[in-house]
Amino acid sequence: MASSVRELVLTCMLLAPWLAAGGAAGAPGRQQSSFFGSHLTLTRTRRVPPLADQVDNSPVPAGGDASDLPTCLLCVCLTRSVYCEEVTPDMTAVPTLPKETAYLYARFNKIHKIHTGDFANIVTLKRIDLTANLISEIEDGAFANLPLLEELSLADNRLVRLPALPAKLTSFNANNNLLKTKGVKATAFKKLTSLANLYLANNQMEAVPQIPENVRTLHLQNNNITDINIDTFCRSNDTYYLRPSLTEVRLDGNPLVLSKYPDSFMCMKVLPIGRYR
Repeated sequence: MASSVRELVLTCMLLAPWLAAGGAAGAPGRQQSSFFGSHLTLTRTRRVPPLADQVDNSPVPAGGDASDLPTCLLCVCLTRSVYCEEVTPDMTAVPTLPKETAYLYARFNKIHKIHTGDFANIVTLKRIDLTANLISEIEDGAFANLPLLEELSLADNRLVRLPALPAKLTSFNANNNLLKTKGVKATAFKKLTSLANLYLANNQMEAVPQIPENVRTLHLQNNNITDINIDTFCRSNDTYYLRPSLTEVRLDGNPLVLSKYPDSFMCMKVLPIGRYR
């Protein structure tokens, strides 16, 4: 028994220096793993100060910008999802993503522009959430090569025009931007045959764009829309046409008196929300 205890104590003494130095892994404060596996990958962690007898070799951006740091050191990477919210130091551009990324959440940052190449090689993306950044420009081809993208949120930014959107979108949110009608083509959503939820509230639009057949929820409140016509939601050349899918239309907060256009809603199951007198 005494011999076993002595062997245990000796083993602990031999292991102690190795444990104090952080083991055979890399720099302190960093967990090493693959980008995407069945387990949690690199998460956003605080930089651990080096021990007194160690040199601190962990990367620090010279200008205080997040672009010099690996994405999964700044963000939380969890099985095909990347969470980059309120990143410090400031994130001013879309980070380089692992190729298997399906869900990107990069909210509450300071991203200014979306470039054509930002998502060029990430064909697995299904959802992109860029809410509450400083985005004022998106290049037209930025979302062109995303065949699986279903949900896109650009809410709470500074957009004055919309780029071309991928055809399989089911939900698009551009609430709280600076969009005017000249920045949103009348046919911008026409080919989005799977679109179910369209949010364009709190902008500066003067007209309603063409709404695809499958849209269920349409938010256009708090814009500058002054009039509509029978072809906005229905069809002037087809009195039997119905739109059973469109169950919520918000037009409140516009300089528009809806009671002036009763024929414009004949094909709908519900009346739009808005001012009637």
